[in-house]
Amino acid sequence: MKLKIFLIATLLFVSNSSFADKLPNIVILATGGTIAGSAANDAQTVGYKAGAIGVEKLINAVPEINKVAHVTGEQIANIGSENMTSDVILKLSNRVNDLLSKSDVDGVVITHGTDTLDETSYFLNLTVKSNKPVVFTAAMRPATAISADGPMNLLSAVTVASDKKSKNRGVLVVLNNKIGAARFITKTNTSSIDAFKAPEEGYIGSIIDGNVEYFSSVEKKHTSKSIFNIGGIEKMPSVDIIYGYQDDPEYMFDAAIKNNVKGIVFAGAGAGSVSVRSEAGIKKAQNAGIIVVRASRTGSGIVPKDDTQPGLVSNSLNPAKARILLMLALSITNNDKEIQKFFYEY
Repeated sequence: MKLKIFLIATLLFVSNSSFADKLPNIVILATGGTIAGSAANDAQTVGYKAGAIGVEKLINAVPEINKVAHVTGEQIANIGSENMTSDVILKLSNRVNDLLSKSDVDGVVITHGTDTLDETSYFLNLTVKSNKPVVFTAAMRPATAISADGPMNLLSAVTVASDKKSKNRGVLVVLNNKIGAARFITKTNTSSIDAFKAPEEGYIGSIIDGNVEYFSSVEKKHTSKSIFNIGGIEKMPSVDIIYGYQDDPEYMFDAAIKNNVKGIVFAGAGAGSVSVRSEAGIKKAQNAGIIVVRASRTGSGIVPKDDTQPGLVSNSLNPAKARILLMLALSITNNDKEIQKFFYEY
């Protein structure tokens, strides 16, 4: 009888060990944000401290992750994403490329604040040189809140990063059991749990009871097919966003010129419309050698090429993402025709 129990126990141990060995290896890179936020009480969802909790505590809060993947964590930064800078996202992208070049790393999950997640994820969508999954996740409620959304979002992100179907899809964004493409997803609400949407393109997949399902893909160039290489870059070119509105002044462009920016994204009304005042400012900036790209402040739609309006056009990129692409474009060329082509391709 004892021998029988011993054999059964041995078989169970071997079986469990074999299952564990088959789990993918996922690295979680933490940058702070609400998902790592802490408040004075569990009902507080504003006025909390973002980036107060470290990556190990985030991982330990979701023990179910260990059934999905072998997980390790690294702290890249611990800040609110309103304080994210091009220096930090350069560091982050370089670290992701380093990790994904290793044979024993199957994917990367990045925790990030929601405010500028769409910018960072799009930057990595253009600079990661691997087809392995890279998945961003975040939270709209701090970790200390009742019904905090961070733990489930983290589990879902690791689940997506562990799934072989997630390869070759570009950088992904996972919140609320929905999968978005970094090229299209953006934050559309100040406080709703379901804040991230792609207004026209929609989500590309979902997670249902732990199963990952995809129903569309992204045709724009990304990751391994991207021309942009940040390996030797220490500082990104300076690009500013100038907002168009009634009575918008020309002097905003004067300030950009004075501060030696390399590019300007003009967030125009409608389809990137430019007032007579801003048109004068744009032409002044162009004469100073600054590349200007017109985007739309509406939140969706394509800005078409219009010979009656100055500057290049952002296609369907919102102003913030247009800035990301323009920074990368200026890191390799100042040719306006080449840069315009990038906006159509990426």
